[in-house]
Amino acid sequence: MKPRIAETVEEVRQAVQEARGNRKIVGLVPTMGALHAGHVSLIQAAKKGSDFVVVSIFVNPTQFGPNEDLARYPRSFDKDMQICADAGVDVIFAPSPATIYPPGFRTFVEVTQLQDVMCGAARPGHFRGVATVVLKLFNIVQPDTAYFGQKDAQQTRIIQQLVTDLNVPVRIVICPVVREPDGLALSSRNQYLDADQRRRATALYQTLQDAEQQIRSGEKNAVAISAKMRARIEATPGAKLDYAAIVDADSLKPVDQIQGGVLIALAVWFGATRLIDNLVVS
Repeated sequence: MKPRIAETVEEVRQAVQEARGNRKIVGLVPTMGALHAGHVSLIQAAKKGSDFVVVSIFVNPTQFGPNEDLARYPRSFDKDMQICADAGVDVIFAPSPATIYPPGFRTFVEVTQLQDVMCGAARPGHFRGVATVVLKLFNIVQPDTAYFGQKDAQQTRIIQQLVTDLNVPVRIVICPVVREPDGLALSSRNQYLDADQRRRATALYQTLQDAEQQIRSGEKNAVAISAKMRARIEATPGAKLDYAAIVDADSLKPVDQIQGGVLIALAVWFGATRLIDNLVVS
């Protein structure tokens, strides 16, 4: 059965209200479309934890910088709709930019400190756009639970903080990274890679695995491990390192000595394509 398509706030709220009238638990999977198996894993988790699943498909302009890939970001609504139908989604919320940001819109949400490091340092304003659109989606759909992928580790940490600080009554579920057989984390941007870049992009996961192995073998010097991470990426033909970070999993602040839970994270350019990946080690 095809999912119901809601393009306006009123339409999606009506659909959710009907579901709640039938005492259904509502799950939300926020996406920017170009759906792949990683998104499907989020939908499957939502199906397990909810009775009524809403997938939002919205390429959010406020999280793209002036020289980023907003115009060329992959859009494949017909294919996405079929993927949602096959996965048993109940409603696709597909608003226009004018629906989310109507004329006169001037309110933004910021999660300070967490938004300023790692990807936030490289992409100023990015997480302001993310936090704003996610809070809007929560207010519009009013789900019981929302599902996000661990691949976007900094984003998920920011959303958790947003929900806590603003008393948003939504439970956040973080689902594991979904990978290709060779370890590359699934991403809508992977389709930008040519065959040579695609082959070499496996260096991200291999580098993260090496760093994890060093930690599990007893290495506590985060500075030394991150230096080896940088060296490995810089030795990969065609790769340009954005950052190699080992940070506290909660505060996202860099650590010198490893204790407790840490997030090991990478951002790497291949040509005009920026890839991210991470592992959490506790």
